Amino acid sequence: MNLLDFEEPIGILLEQAKKLEEVEKESNVDLTKAKDDLQLQIKNKRKEIEENLTPWQRVQLSRHPDRPYTLAYIDAITKGKFIELHGDRGVKDDKAMVGGFGDVDGKTVMFIGQQKGINTKMRQLRNFGMANPEGYRKALRLMRLAEKFNKPIVTIIDTPGAFPGIEAEERGQGEAIARNLFEMFRIKVPIICIIIGEGASGGALGIGIGDNVAMLENTWYSVISPESCSSILWRTWEEKQTAANALKLTANDMKKNELIDSIIKEPLGGAHVDPQKAFSAVKAHIKKHLKILCEIDKTTLLEERIKKFEKIGVYNE
Repeated sequence: MNLLDFEEPIGILLEQAKKLEEVEKESNVDLTKAKDDLQLQIKNKRKEIEENLTPWQRVQLSRHPDRPYTLAYIDAITKGKFIELHGDRGVKDDKAMVGGFGDVDGKTVMFIGQQKGINTKMRQLRNFGMANPEGYRKALRLMRLAEKFNKPIVTIIDTPGAFPGIEAEERGQGEAIARNLFEMFRIKVPIICIIIGEGASGGALGIGIGDNVAMLENTWYSVISPESCSSILWRTWEEKQTAANALKLTANDMKKNELIDSIIKEPLGGAHVDPQKAFSAVKAHIKKHLKILCEIDKTTLLEERIKKFEKIGVYNE
């Protein structure tokens, strides 16, 4: 298991647990009590760390290399009953944006989300989860397809931002994201948005307009990453922790400021410690809110979605 710097005390205990297992095997002595005591220590240490996490540490957890990504959630939630659809019918198929129809306990749902890649080769193929304009246009095409067949939509957000390359700007990155924002307010089927990792800038907002917006406990959602904010304000990345505190980007901050609707509890230590528990929690959230949203008539659904976003922020006329 990969450990972050603040998880080192857990690493020491895990190493001790491993040695106990080896000793038990070699000596054929029952060390069950010692192992149980150590597991309790590990659990208590995880709880202690979790209760004192800083915003920057939650950002680090959201990027944990062992953390499950979008396709892992989709596969677990649909039990493998997922048909991926490709292409924006204009330029190409953007591998950073995935989507298709999946079965959630007998109910057909359109899943759309960013996929970062599980190893170096796949991260390059997926462009580290940074979609190009054709990725957002593919997402919109799939949303319209879901609307055509009256199927609800679930978007899964995990991106460090939309791809910032010159070629992306030449093909209309800003317009593609703005078009999605505009059109998602008019899609006549329920939309649930879930941030499972990083929710950065317009890259996240491009699939982030929904009737219910939720964040996993150790994720972040902001107009800019702490590093980029630090480099703009202080001309260095060294102030990233200060920036993370100031940006109010954690799930608790977002809920407190009424920018999201729900926080999905993660397993103790984070989603990477027990992915199956994380999958189950996300699936339960989806089923709960789909049941509520699918009973609302389309006119009311759109009105409520618009009102929800209209009341965000403070402004003067």
